[in-house]
Amino acid sequence: MAVSCPICNQPVKTVDINAHIDSGCQRHIVAEPGPDSSPSQATPPTTQAARVFQAASQPQPQKRQAASFFQSPAAKRQAGAPANRQNGPNSTNKAAPCALKRTYDEGPGRSSPVEPDHRDASASLTPTPAAAGDSSGPVAKRFKTQRSAPLAERMRPRSLDGVAGQELVGPFGVLRSLIENDRVPSMILWGASGTGKTTIARCISQNVGSRFIELNATNTGVAEAKKYFAEASNEMSLTGRKTIIFCDEIHRFTKAQQDVFLKPVEAGTITLIGATTENPSFKVQSALLSRCRTFTLSKLTDNDIKDILLRAIRVEEAETGAERSPLLDEELLAYLSSFSDGDARTALNLLELALSLSQRAGVTKAAIKHALTKTLVYDRAGDQHYDTISAFHKSVRGSDPDAALYYLARMLQSGEDPLFIARRMVVIASEDVGLADNSLLPLATAAYTAAQQIGMPEARIPLAHCAVALSVAPKSTRAYRGLNAAYAALEEPGIASLPVPIHLRNAPTRLMRDLGYGRTYKYPPNYVAGMVKQDYLPAELFGRRFLEDRDLGTEVDPDVVMDGE
Repeated sequence: MAVSCPICNQPVKTVDINAHIDSGCQRHIVAEPGPDSSPSQATPPTTQAARVFQAASQPQPQKRQAASFFQSPAAKRQAGAPANRQNGPNSTNKAAPCALKRTYDEGPGRSSPVEPDHRDASASLTPTPAAAGDSSGPVAKRFKTQRSAPLAERMRPRSLDGVAGQELVGPFGVLRSLIENDRVPSMILWGASGTGKTTIARCISQNVGSRFIELNATNTGVAEAKKYFAEASNEMSLTGRKTIIFCDEIHRFTKAQQDVFLKPVEAGTITLIGATTENPSFKVQSALLSRCRTFTLSKLTDNDIKDILLRAIRVEEAETGAERSPLLDEELLAYLSSFSDGDARTALNLLELALSLSQRAGVTKAAIKHALTKTLVYDRAGDQHYDTISAFHKSVRGSDPDAALYYLARMLQSGEDPLFIARRMVVIASEDVGLADNSLLPLATAAYTAAQQIGMPEARIPLAHCAVALSVAPKSTRAYRGLNAAYAALEEPGIASLPVPIHLRNAPTRLMRDLGYGRTYKYPPNYVAGMVKQDYLPAELFGRRFLEDRDLGTEVDPDVVMDGE
């Protein structure tokens, strides 16, 4: 039985197909009789030259090669155009030789081991007739693609020596020694935006001999992650090579989805590097967190940001040949450094905008500053939300109205819910001011009602009124401390189940009255000045006091100079 060769479409016996392909489609070709001919009328085998002429003169059904499936559309067009021109009467191109069998290393993208790979037609953004054969095409493509990337991406350090402001990867850093010894553990990199989490992970990939896979939790699912785990297991079994998976924004995975990393990390199939801007204690599954080391990246200082900006300007000048604008002086760079709030990515984006604006005629430094609009760094669902309200509360407790107004304005400017702030001030009125000024609790509830009724931006005024009043008011924590003392007593054995004294019990039924419930109770309003001798605590707690006489504590701060000293 004969079959058609998938390369040359010539009939070949089934048992000889491999040998036929190995011979370059030259041997083992058989003549197959037509449907109307008898065996005696079968065409005898012809010479190789006749077969080539016959194949060229008779139309053959086009069959797509398997290699063309993996080519880009531009490469297919480029590969097909010369083939059409070769058939022209004036063409000087020779017929392409029959395709030979590809080796494993050449891969499916090679149509023949003697021909070069088809270059993508989009290799140059501005193609020229000579660009197709110019070996500098890919270099030009890479350069222009890199130039189109944001400045922050182009300035990303390629080695640990270029990472600024992080002691972890400094010359004597703990993480750096692990990287240089190729003993990278599974880890969680926790830090604010623009502190270098992704940069450090990519530098690790350049310094160790492990396979590196980068993914982002915002566009990667569990199924895809499992596929990477299977590839890592195969790589380890076949070559002994480890696999590092860098998962950016790992907190975007739910805790149930994070469970998929547990087994591969514990078994050593992969080394996980997770990056997050959120507190891992709350956003990373505890079982996964126990299998990883947590490294905290510090916020970059203004000097660190300024060094990064200066390096970026030097690189831009070297690549473009343009001179540095006098507007980009030390004062403006210091302004941008402070403006970025420790975020190197933000600083470089601002610098890129400033570089563009400085090229315009008549632009002043003040105009550049005005064009750079800052968005406050504040996450209503993250640590900033809790840290800022905590700072506000402690400023009021410490009787510092200036700090209280600062944090209040910071929260409101960043879009914090004003009712959330008002609720906290109602708590402050009882917890911190308390018995020292009982009028503050009605004021705080009135501020909450006002904020609820009128909304922002006018609600900021009653909120500020209440915040300042709470700050300057005398403080008393007697009631708050007394309640905490009662809660602490309930944790003692047997205290929570002590029976209520019988004279204090209610007696709504006749049976209860017959049992003596409330019989000996003395109603204080019936007595002069309301004075009666009567016990209210259970017998086991006679003499126990929870409410203290003093409003505040007894500790002395050594940093405070007391009156008379």
